[in-house]
Amino acid sequence: MSHPASRVLTVLELLQAHGRLSGTDLAQRLDVDVRTLRRYIRVLEDIGIPIMAERGRYGAYSLVPGFKLPPLVFGDDEALALSLGLLAARRLGLADAAPAVASALAKLERVMPAALQKRIRAVAETVTLDLSHTPAATDSAALLELSAAAQSQRRVRLDYRAADGAGSRRDFDAYGLAFRSGRWYAVGHCHLRRELRSFRLDRIVTVIPLDQSFGRPANFDAAAQLELAMATLPRAIAVEVLLHTDLARVQAESLGSIGVFEARDDGVLLRTRTDSLEWFARQLARLPFDFEILLPDELRDALATQAQRLVRAARQNA
Repeated sequence: MSHPASRVLTVLELLQAHGRLSGTDLAQRLDVDVRTLRRYIRVLEDIGIPIMAERGRYGAYSLVPGFKLPPLVFGDDEALALSLGLLAARRLGLADAAPAVASALAKLERVMPAALQKRIRAVAETVTLDLSHTPAATDSAALLELSAAAQSQRRVRLDYRAADGAGSRRDFDAYGLAFRSGRWYAVGHCHLRRELRSFRLDRIVTVIPLDQSFGRPANFDAAAQLELAMATLPRAIAVEVLLHTDLARVQAESLGSIGVFEARDDGVLLRTRTDSLEWFARQLARLPFDFEILLPDELRDALATQAQRLVRAARQNA
């Protein structure tokens, strides 16, 4: 449980951010009862924070108009989280990330005590985050436009350039965005194809907001949908493999990108399609549990070739 002083400061931050909140809403956000909230409000008033309290059924709390908060104060954990987040932003492929990160770090350092500044600089200068793939350069404006469209559930019109250079225009309902394998994707309903589709942001030429709304599916998971779309691309060869384990262990191994998994009484069925049996055999070779190839038969030969290569390597290094 967080310290009461932290919750008092959280009340102040919430009022600053939202302007006016009911006592019930504030209490729920803090996970306390209304009586405890009133005690936090009194603490703020005792230290000179001017708070207006509206009584009655629809009463609420708000800061006196024109009141400005003192400089931001961060705890060590909060400062570390901010610093690591800014470092990650440098690796997310956004065109304006580098100068924005530098500016944000400078602003944060100006309001931090000297001791905390030193610790945050140590993180910035010594920590390297490897996101495994070199990100494709992405226009920050497209990310901002599409995230705003997804939040407000307003349709947009996309000018899109496919991998072969062909251009197209389509209306699009953005349900969410995800970052995967060094690229940003927008996931949602494409009115041109009349189905759920994903689009790489680095291939989007323009985003035009439209005066039309849409309903986003409840609890939509953009990352999960993108992973499913990648795993079920219409490739040449169908593959089925029975994994001798359970679904929880499969999920713990982060194998979602190689196929679709279905729990069964005798294990987990992996179904996917691939253009290269050799590539897929290498994916199977790294699995930490036993498995049985159901189809195609040629995959067994490809796996045997991989096994022979590993045996030769082991003998050469013995």
